[in-house]
Amino acid sequence: MADDRPLLFFDSGVGGLSVLSPTRALLPAAPIVYAADNGGFPYGTRSEAEIAARVPALLGRLAERFDPRLIVVACNTASTIALAAVRAALDLPVVGTVPAIKPAAALSATRAIGVLGTEATVRQPYVDDLTARFAADCLVLRHGSARLVTLAEAALAGEPTDAADYAAVLAGLLDQPGGERIDTVVLACTHFPLVSDRLAAAAPRPIAFVDGGAGIARRVAHLTAGQAWPDAPGPGTAMFTAPRPIGDGLRASLGRYGLNHIAFL
Repeated sequence: MADDRPLLFFDSGVGGLSVLSPTRALLPAAPIVYAADNGGFPYGTRSEAEIAARVPALLGRLAERFDPRLIVVACNTASTIALAAVRAALDLPVVGTVPAIKPAAALSATRAIGVLGTEATVRQPYVDDLTARFAADCLVLRHGSARLVTLAEAALAGEPTDAADYAAVLAGLLDQPGGERIDTVVLACTHFPLVSDRLAAAAPRPIAFVDGGAGIARRVAHLTAGQAWPDAPGPGTAMFTAPRPIGDGLRASLGRYGLNHIAFL
């Protein structure tokens, strides 16, 4: 018997689309609800206390409305701050997003990696722990960029962005002492893989950019293995927490990810 319960993806904005895409590739029949907290955007410049209070409450409301079979917190900032509280509050599987430091360390030949995320993410003790566990023999430099989040949002909305802005973001990481050794950069914000091609084009030398999207997709597939799905999914829903105008450029981008229905919480 078909089960119409959706997978619910949650982010402050459009960044979680970088996690939705590989998940849809593995689970093409899965009904999808994508929830963007545009009313709280951006998370990266908010305090830990604000995020810790806001995210579990929002996800509780979304879970009640959509009855998802699984929630993906497709946001590094929300995951590193609020994931434990979300799991404690909800009686269903919750998959979080963590910086891909382990695969980056495995890939780096120079043993120097960068972590590019939001200000809130890069200062979290969780990043210290991942570094100690998986990259103890590496130089690990961090840079927090709210600007890159804004650039990714603009790009998905179909607005022009300047290559110099991407170069400036990278300079914040690569110009640190030891930054000239970096050969691998962790994209520790789900927004950033959406513009990884632009980052690569702006980089002063070849750099590998690593994110956790594919690993999260495999985790979702594992947790839902053996479950029933509809024969074919209906239009995916993009849910926004604030009733602000959604421009044609963003609507078109959402449509490319199968999100053809727009709703507000």
